Amino acid sequence: TQSVGKKMPGIEVRIIDPETGEECPRGTQGEVVCRGYNVMKGYYAMPEATEAAIDKDNWLHSGDLGVMDEDGYVVITGRIKDMIIRGGENIYPREIEEFLYGMDGVHDVQVVGIPSRKYGEEVAAFIINKEGYDLAPEDVRDYCRGKIAWHKVPRYIAFVKEYPMTASGKIQKFKLREKSEEYFGEVR
Repeated sequence: TQSVGKKMPGIEVRIIDPETGEECPRGTQGEVVCRGYNVMKGYYAMPEATEAAIDKDNWLHSGDLGVMDEDGYVVITGRIKDMIIRGGENIYPREIEEFLYGMDGVHDVQVVGIPSRKYGEEVAAFIINKEGYDLAPEDVRDYCRGKIAWHKVPRYIAFVKEYPMTASGKIQKFKLREKSEEYFGEVR
């Protein structure tokens, strides 16, 4: 995993628990926040947006999840808005995606949370097979079983040819969520 580096002089960087705002111990995942001369004063004529991004102590909340090691190097591990909450468990899609990239036959994978009446959200994986492979959902579940926590194993798996993209080439995960009923029917 590649680090984005250490903080610059005159800038403070912390990793905090997104729910409590408490600083996380080194090596623990949380939200990356910073303050210093590099942080904007706020959004022009948008006080609500400013209040959502910059707290009363002038910490800019990035929305990025990350881990800081003992030497102060930060690794970005995902986005808070992509986090899946399944029955009270916080699940980070990037962790599952990184795991599934190690499976033979997986060319690309995007993991999203889809609405569930029973659990709030369920884990869904949208996979593009490598050429020459014809994976089935059960192959993916078998690969996961016993290697990642049971609640992280994708309950819903779809094989797709491509992902919905922005004009600049960024994958639109929200569109995958919106299409979940089309792929999986109604989720319980």
